[in-house]
Amino acid sequence: MTDAAELRSGKGHRDENFPVASWLISARHRTPILAFYEFVRIADDIADHPTLSSGDKLAHLDALEAGLVGRTEGEPAARKLRAALAERALSSRHAQDLLTAFRMDVTRLRYRNWDELIEYCSYSAMPVGRFVLDVHGEPRSTWPANDALCAALQINNHLQDCGADYRNLDRVYVPLDTLAAAGARVEELAAPRSSPALLECLHTLAHRTDALLQESLGFAAMIADMRLSLEVAVITALAQRIVRLLNSRDPLSENVHLTKIGVMGGTLAGVATGSFARFARGGLASQRSNA
Repeated sequence: MTDAAELRSGKGHRDENFPVASWLISARHRTPILAFYEFVRIADDIADHPTLSSGDKLAHLDALEAGLVGRTEGEPAARKLRAALAERALSSRHAQDLLTAFRMDVTRLRYRNWDELIEYCSYSAMPVGRFVLDVHGEPRSTWPANDALCAALQINNHLQDCGADYRNLDRVYVPLDTLAAAGARVEELAAPRSSPALLECLHTLAHRTDALLQESLGFAAMIADMRLSLEVAVITALAQRIVRLLNSRDPLSENVHLTKIGVMGGTLAGVATGSFARFARGGLASQRSNA
């Protein structure tokens, strides 16, 4: 069987919609986060590989999991993550949840409704943030806000790539009941531009994603680690900018990805907003302690 690393797409952590272990994250936390990302990236590339059969994809994913948990020596990326987890006494559960999502990508091509899509996000997105929180020693009370933000990031990505996912992989994350309610059909995702019905459907989903971001707005301020708090504030600001594009544009015919200037603006806005929120929280705490 081909080595998993040979199936890489070439996409790296700097190609994502959101920062991965950016300069905001403390250097001592970057190693496990990047080991996690590399493992997950390989698994994602396997699930999306254009020529592998479904059986081969599942076999590669099973081999990655076996290496992760130590049943076999495993691929280098699995060994590296296994060592990083052992050094921090962290569970492999979050990485295994993501492998569950990638198996779903191989075996499940349609989602009936929003609830099924959120269930998918509980494996494909939420564990990423939970892992980063665990690396930083943050409490599980932060998980609900994390889950809302991570689900929003995932669905933003699904909407941005809805045409390519359908054309290249016959994979549709747009819930079928939302398509039907708007009077649209799955096959319309292959068109060069959205019909009025499909555009209504996609904008409806963007509005629901915006509501997830609203649920997560207090997340950055909950985080004790200042640098991670700012990272989350930046990610939130970037997600808000993307969802505004998705609410006003057609993903099939218009650019719904941030430009470099947009990323820079979102980063600066996120740092400013996150810093102000922490300053305000600190001032409020000081007033309470002096009362």
